[in-house]
Amino acid sequence: MDTAALLLVIVGALNWGLISVFQFDLVAWIGGGQGAVLSRIIYGLVALAGIWCITLLFRDRREALTE
Repeated sequence: MDTAALLLVIVGALNWGLISVFQFDLVAWIGGGQGAVLSRIIYGLVALAGIWCITLLFRDRREALTE
């Protein structure tokens, strides 16, 4: 779950980078526009992944290394 969440957060970060540098929203382009259902699902998954990754900040590092 951690790996999937981290990958989605990376996708979100790269998308924001593309928006800032090139004014190109990759998720909207793939999903058919910002308001399209597919795009909204992807945006939602990226947001949930970001929330999940907040928990990584508060986990015991020794526990994470032994898993």
